[in-house]
Amino acid sequence: MGILAGRNLTWAAALLTAAADQIGKALIVRSIPPGRGVSVIPGLFDLTLVTNPGGIFGILRNAGGPLRSIIFSAVPAIAILAMLWYGWVLPPDRRWSRAALGLILGGAAGNLIDRIRLGHVVDFLDVYVGTHHWPAFNVADSCICVGVAMLLIEGFFFHRVPDGTAPAAPPPSP
Repeated sequence: MGILAGRNLTWAAALLTAAADQIGKALIVRSIPPGRGVSVIPGLFDLTLVTNPGGIFGILRNAGGPLRSIIFSAVPAIAILAMLWYGWVLPPDRRWSRAALGLILGGAAGNLIDRIRLGHVVDFLDVYVGTHHWPAFNVADSCICVGVAMLLIEGFFFHRVPDGTAPAAPPPSP
């Protein structure tokens, strides 16, 4: 059994995701002053250091005190514990699901590390067209989105038989 077989795939993907996220954030914090951008693809993509005290896309950015702490620290911690449990009970042969879970778990951990250490999340990927900017995001956010997309793809396109052992053929066309 290889290193990326069974449960190891989940843990390896989570560890690599969290590490890549934290390393990327550390490099940006050391290299770019807050609010200043470095153009990577002019007119489309910059590296810009932004701090986000709120949730995804800045939701609840202005929420005060304990409410923000509970929502943005306790809830992700509980979600991480639930994902750890799911990663433990998920059948070892579900490699796609395990990789997706690892990306989500690592991304959640990367952002939670920021919240605990800094009180906010460091975002630095700035995608835009002209004056229309997508909210800044980071490696953790990207991995969470890719992991969720993988789970959705699996749910829509890969049907499993009731015992979960093998993919089932799609239903016959009428």
